[in-house]
Amino acid sequence: MTMDITLDRPGQTRDPAAASNKGASFLAASEQVAVRTIKKFVRTPALIVAGTAQGVLFLLIFRYVFGGAVAHTGGLSYVDFLVPGFVVTGVLFQGMSASSGVAEDLQGGLFDRLRSLPIRLVSIVTGRVGADTALVAWGVLVMIAAGFAVGFRISGSTADAVAALGLTVLYGFAFVWLFIAMGLFAGSPQAAQGLSFLVFPLSFVSSAYVPVATMPGWMQGFANNQPMTLMCNTVRLLTGGPAAQQLLGHSTSYYLWPSLAWTAGIILVFAPLATWKLKRS
Repeated sequence: MTMDITLDRPGQTRDPAAASNKGASFLAASEQVAVRTIKKFVRTPALIVAGTAQGVLFLLIFRYVFGGAVAHTGGLSYVDFLVPGFVVTGVLFQGMSASSGVAEDLQGGLFDRLRSLPIRLVSIVTGRVGADTALVAWGVLVMIAAGFAVGFRISGSTADAVAALGLTVLYGFAFVWLFIAMGLFAGSPQAAQGLSFLVFPLSFVSSAYVPVATMPGWMQGFANNQPMTLMCNTVRLLTGGPAAQQLLGHSTSYYLWPSLAWTAGIILVFAPLATWKLKRS
């Protein structure tokens, strides 16, 4: 009987089967990290319920408390103006949990254990991004359902509505990268949650809830050119039809391409930054 081993130096042996084990592939490792993250939310339903209920509550407040005071939406009803903007900015509320969640995993040593495995480092981050993007997509669907419940109606075509949904999830994917980078730099869940709130002024100083024309002149320059306004207006034009185009005064492509440029820029900046920070942590 012979043993298939190789001598490295006197007193040491190496098993070729063990040496050839290079670990899980990039896709397999990313999938397992994503599944683990989703299972964490499923086993703690309060995390999902609280975020979803918060979004619905804010929608009801804007629809019925502030809606009567907003009268500068032209031929577009306020609910049809509000819901597209609210759904788009909702990706910030949904994505914020990624920041504190990744900080919790980092502080708890999960990432240290994963880095000790023979897998690519980037798969840890992409797995987390995939799971959080799926949770953002779920939140978007819930907000859309709530929007229809409070009177929102689509004036564009079905293809435009599907495109609006896809773009919203894409925007959420980009901001998840931003929130995960924040969580890795913050180092603790509490600091990550506080840091992520710095992004929320983007949702209020935008066209999400009121037309930019109603804001002070010195604020309009920033509001018109920041990513949330471009993203909200793109989705609003896809769902609002001619009334939305008359209100905004531009075609869909006028806002679509800059919004995609912002999306690509956010990913290109924060994806490498998050990976680099995980490696250095």
